[in-house]
Amino acid sequence: MATADARRRLREQPIGATIFLTIVGYALVIGTFLLDIPIYPDLTLEQINLLTHAIAVINTAATVCLIAGWYWIRAGEVEKHRLAMISAFALILLFLVVYLLRVGGGGEKYFEGPDLVYYAYLAMLAVHILLSIVSVPVVLYALILGLTHTPAELRQTVHAKVGRIAAGSWILSLVLGVVTYVMLNHIYGYTF
Repeated sequence: MATADARRRLREQPIGATIFLTIVGYALVIGTFLLDIPIYPDLTLEQINLLTHAIAVINTAATVCLIAGWYWIRAGEVEKHRLAMISAFALILLFLVVYLLRVGGGGEKYFEGPDLVYYAYLAMLAVHILLSIVSVPVVLYALILGLTHTPAELRQTVHAKVGRIAAGSWILSLVLGVVTYVMLNHIYGYTF
């Protein structure tokens, strides 16, 4: 009964749920960056590198799921699309846990490379961060609509339009995140 009631409320008020979940997500990230919350263990450089590599793998897998989901909805494979998008979201939740652990328990890596490459790196990182911030409510809204409506009902909502914006911005953000990871950790170098 409680589950049906919660689903009904989500269905009737997707924007309210989106706002609430967005605020919770932002609070977790901002709190980890700005507050010295003593819930994270101190990490060594080796542990930070391991978590950094795990983040890159998670983001690459999420990108694959998003691209597959995009392909499947265009091919009319609604159930495969739904599973791919839910998988991508589950991977992003895993990313959030690993990322907060890495940020909360570790230091920072500073890019070392030629000036021109450094500025390109910073530009890509800025776009990655901006898109990751902006895409949160759009992704959540598309996901909430997708989880609370049948495929037939979704045709009467803005799910497809919002979903295209969400997937496009999310894919670009993830790809830029992986590119900057490769530049920082494998092509050039960093100071810790």
